[in-house]
Amino acid sequence: MATTEVSTRLPRIALVGAPNAGKTTIFNALTGLRAKTGNYPGVTVSRSVGECWAAERHMAIEDLPGTYSLKPISPDEQIVLEVLDGNIQGLDAPDAIVVVLDSTTLRRSLKFAAEVVQREQPTIVALTMTDELVRRGGHIDEVALSKALGVPVVKVLAHRPKGADELIATLAKWDTIEPAPTSPPTTDRELNDWVDSILTAANYTSPHPDRLTERLDNILLHPVLGTIVFVAVMFAFFQVIYEIAPPLQDKVEEWLGLLGGAVTDAIGESHPLLAGLIADGVIGGVGGVLSFLPLIALMFLIIGLLENVGYMSRAAFLMDRVMASAGLEGRAFVAFLSSLACAIPGIMATRTLPSAKDRIATMLAAPLMTCSARLPVYVLLIAMVVGTDLKWGPFNAAGVIMFALYFGGGVFTMLVAWIIKKLTDNKGQLLPFYMEMPPYRFPSAKVVALSIWEACWGFVKRAGTIILATTVILWVLLNVPLREEAELSTLCAADQACAQVAAQVEAGPSNEDLAAELERQHTAVAMENSYAAAVGKAVSPVFEPLGYDWRLNIGILSSLAAREAFVATLGQIAAAEDPEDPINNLEPMVFRNDTLTNKTGDKLFNPATIASMLVFFMFALQCFATMGVLRRESGGWKWPVIAFVYMFALAWVGAFIAHNVAVAFIG
Repeated sequence: MATTEVSTRLPRIALVGAPNAGKTTIFNALTGLRAKTGNYPGVTVSRSVGECWAAERHMAIEDLPGTYSLKPISPDEQIVLEVLDGNIQGLDAPDAIVVVLDSTTLRRSLKFAAEVVQREQPTIVALTMTDELVRRGGHIDEVALSKALGVPVVKVLAHRPKGADELIATLAKWDTIEPAPTSPPTTDRELNDWVDSILTAANYTSPHPDRLTERLDNILLHPVLGTIVFVAVMFAFFQVIYEIAPPLQDKVEEWLGLLGGAVTDAIGESHPLLAGLIADGVIGGVGGVLSFLPLIALMFLIIGLLENVGYMSRAAFLMDRVMASAGLEGRAFVAFLSSLACAIPGIMATRTLPSAKDRIATMLAAPLMTCSARLPVYVLLIAMVVGTDLKWGPFNAAGVIMFALYFGGGVFTMLVAWIIKKLTDNKGQLLPFYMEMPPYRFPSAKVVALSIWEACWGFVKRAGTIILATTVILWVLLNVPLREEAELSTLCAADQACAQVAAQVEAGPSNEDLAAELERQHTAVAMENSYAAAVGKAVSPVFEPLGYDWRLNIGILSSLAAREAFVATLGQIAAAEDPEDPINNLEPMVFRNDTLTNKTGDKLFNPATIASMLVFFMFALQCFATMGVLRRESGGWKWPVIAFVYMFALAWVGAFIAHNVAVAFIG
């Protein structure tokens, strides 16, 4: 069974190889550990370790970052060299090395293999993509290659994987493998001659270019046509999401509503506080976030297909030109692309950048990319403006707005990166950016399914840990101090909306609807006078110009733990006021007892306020976890504090402008 906690007493086998050679997939096959794979460099930027049994022998397998050379120019390449040299504190050099070589690019790959063989450690070559090699008219004799190199060579079809058993059997004999009898040369000219001799000895025939790939790349890599296709793909991405996801979300919301109602019916009378915590706090809060699970799954299904079919590396190539305009190189796009899932792996992916100043510029800009945590917030707010069914011509209006938000995030990411680079390294020189262009291939269903599972499970874990803890704390703050019935009646009399309903109840005959409405008003009044409300009202001078009341302020503060907590907070408040239909109860909410701006009775979620909130969340760094990773990767709190301050300022100014423009045009 694989685990990331592996005994240091086990023999260690290090996997090394270039990006896209199939190294991480071989690691998964050997250990069973579910590690992410991708068609662009920079995915594996940290240490991954798993366990493997080979012929009753227990060993640790370590997947090192992808690298083209053992002459490092970036932090992640430096990690590879330090691990192999045994220069990591508390970690000895590996007992053996498996070097993964792509047979379709063997001429270049052999130069990297030469560097590994020169180390005179037990070495095994895992030869991948041999099916691709044969399909494209190439040929290799792996037995002859093994004799020429002087080390064992095993064919492994990484994406299936076929040949893993033979590799495991070879690993079982790692301690009997002798170093190559002849060490490869070190000078460039001699090394080129050595590579030629190895290829000749192995009867190697280079594959012809993939015809389908060539035809598609003539379009997809074209500076103009490729960019148009890229924008069209991203636009279609959100159209598909909004056409398919809403019905699935409705089903989840319906089920959660029934679950909350069942909890209230079962224990509401005997244990009202416990029922409120479970139905309103947990189901209304965390459940409100979980209702977006179908959308997250669909989003990562599409991303997984694009990534594994080979399109994402083309997008990175196209964006290299854009990166250059911002003073960055194509590797920065890898970090930005990773940030679409979460800013944390995006920030970690900056380890592929050779320049420390490029790393800082990319790290500070990466959180502006629209991560999946913003998605529930966007979907909730957009639905209150245009719904999910409105069409603008042939296009889904919500999808158009979502595309605009993602596009805006990308544009400002580039702009901020350009500004930071200008301020920190105006005369920096760009190093060449090497990008593998794998042939287009039908993606493995298992690989795509695993990417969806990992994304969804990560989303569920956040909902079950950070967001659950946040919603429980908020539920307590929203319900304390506890009020007696007499005290609630007094508070109700001072509240205009509550007093009107109370007067109707007293004046008219018994009415179940009015009684239920009065109960909701009492709940709203209790929250209006809770500790949470006091905190929200205390920060009102900051957020009032943006059109927010204390409930939205609390949502923003809670989102510092995780952006999805904003949805959980609003869902919790709405569930307390209307447990039957919490999400839809947000739209008719109004300002209550607003003495600051005299908006009492006005609609809370009006178009101007929603526009303001969309812009605020597009820019704000509402994530303590991201700040923690920024601190770790930058070596201190200086840059995380700068990032938080500049992004909050950008968010506030942008939200203020959006609110006032919307008021001017919409009212």
